[in-house]
Amino acid sequence: MIDRSLFEEVADALRGLMADDLGVLRCTHHRYGIKVWIGPQKPPREHYEAQVIGREHAPHASVLALEVGFHSEHPNEADNEAVISGFLRSEQTWRPELGEEAVVGTFLGNAEHWRRVSEIWPDPNLDDPDLVFELAARLTDYLTTLEPYRQGHRATPAVKEAIMVAPAQPC
Repeated sequence: MIDRSLFEEVADALRGLMADDLGVLRCTHHRYGIKVWIGPQKPPREHYEAQVIGREHAPHASVLALEVGFHSEHPNEADNEAVISGFLRSEQTWRPELGEEAVVGTFLGNAEHWRRVSEIWPDPNLDDPDLVFELAARLTDYLTTLEPYRQGHRATPAVKEAIMVAPAQPC
């Protein structure tokens, strides 16, 4: 029997949650994470991720953590700042959807010029079967909440509801 990774299963769960209202949903996954984006075949510098991170990046973790959210990974820091500035201008409207756990800040890792809107889950049980659905649901929250702002338009409640219930677009 083939051992499927946590993030391969998250990709499958995303297919059941996402619709193509925002564009074509795409993803790539590996043993320690999943990258999700809307649109082009090639992963863009702006995308959504769920990934395992070390405790050095998660002060409340004793072993490891998961990071879930949005990344802007342009080589130029000013480009990343421009993306995040757009999110900050609209924060009062998307913040109620994502909650206070969504942190707007610098990337967790060595690329200090990258930016993020993400949250940290300290010491998750990676064997918990519910974790697949929790990660897929939270990635869906980030996608349906932030992507309209990233694309330059705000989704109405009706559009957000349609995104959640329309037939899925495979990633």
